[in-house]
Amino acid sequence: MKKPPPAFQILLIVTLVASLTLLPLGISALPTGAQQEPIRVSVELVNILASVVDSHNQPISGLTKDSFQVFDDGVPQKIAIFESETHLPLDLALMIDASGSTRLDSSQQVQAASEFIRKVVRPGDSLAVFSFDDDVHVLADFSSDVPHLQHAVHAVKKGGGTALYDAIYLGAQTLSKRKTDRRRVIVLVTDAGESTSKASYETARNQAVRSGAMLYTVVLRPVKTESGRNTAGEHALETITETTGGAMYFPSGSSELEGIFSLIDRELRTQYRIGYYPEVKASGNALRRIDLHVQGDFKMRYRQAYIPPDEKP
Repeated sequence: MKKPPPAFQILLIVTLVASLTLLPLGISALPTGAQQEPIRVSVELVNILASVVDSHNQPISGLTKDSFQVFDDGVPQKIAIFESETHLPLDLALMIDASGSTRLDSSQQVQAASEFIRKVVRPGDSLAVFSFDDDVHVLADFSSDVPHLQHAVHAVKKGGGTALYDAIYLGAQTLSKRKTDRRRVIVLVTDAGESTSKASYETARNQAVRSGAMLYTVVLRPVKTESGRNTAGEHALETITETTGGAMYFPSGSSELEGIFSLIDRELRTQYRIGYYPEVKASGNALRRIDLHVQGDFKMRYRQAYIPPDEKP
């Protein structure tokens, strides 16, 4: 058998050397049939919906990206997405307390909720209607059919206990299954009582944070004096509401509900959208704090925390 010519031998040596230099340092060639596990790093966009108002609660418009600073667990972030008035469509869960302890005029509540549905649902938006007493009931699934949704509100029937935390948990869980390129909102109308939930306060709060939903809470106080109210329930709702970036309202009667629903609708139409890509942390799935600063003497509401997916680089 003849030896290969010198030129061929040189070419073979160069090819072998080149192939070896392509291997990562410290990693040997894989045996035949073995597959190297790919390295995956998942970084998801964090969206913040911010409501900026003046001392009279009037929306502030015209702010620019440079007006805001974002911090994730204390670390400054680069703003990747900015919209001065977001046009992301809405997915909204309307949760109505139907427990026996809610004593305000139910006909006015229904009328105010029906008017809210007419105002808030626009092309591309969807809304679902829930009621809760001892359990949580789905009266209408997500839809943009306004008459159908209004009919569902009129179908609310009074029950017994109050599964308040179950309502928050299930509303947030349902919203978390919707598409990610939409805004998620829970509007909760309740007397802040809690008596029959299977979910705990922590479970309900964490699910609300995980879903990215904003909670707007309307507390109907059947008793005005502090001694006769469920102040513990109000405080729990206030904490969840602030964490998700929503707002809390305390009407003195059912006649004020329509005005409050109008405020919520206006706020949802004048929000700033701010997005950033946080640094990946190997631990993952732990509560991370958001701090948003704005230039000017303004008040601001936004989600104050989020729970990232489990990230393991």
